[in-house]
Amino acid sequence: MADERFKLVFTVPHTHLELVKAAMFAVGAGTSPTSKYSHACSQSPVTGQFRPVAALGAKPFLGEPDKLVHVEEMRVEVLCVSRETTRKAVEALKE
Repeated sequence: MADERFKLVFTVPHTHLELVKAAMFAVGAGTSPTSKYSHACSQSPVTGQFRPVAALGAKPFLGEPDKLVHVEEMRVEVLCVSRETTRKAVEALKE
């Protein structure tokens, strides 16, 4: 049976880009067992927007509750081979 492959897509502030990518790569994201490469991903600048909802208990890293925020961030796409690698990568994103 062929390895399952998943693409993890997330956005991250420029200030935390390298730290977050390092966490992804540390758990095996961005590496394929059939490839001679590791630490592979694509990244591109984007403008994100969100509104932290105070009534839902939002405690935003950026911005203020109940105010629309626009931020320059990076969109990152990284390949995860196997459900286990994907699970570990998602857990690393939560930290």
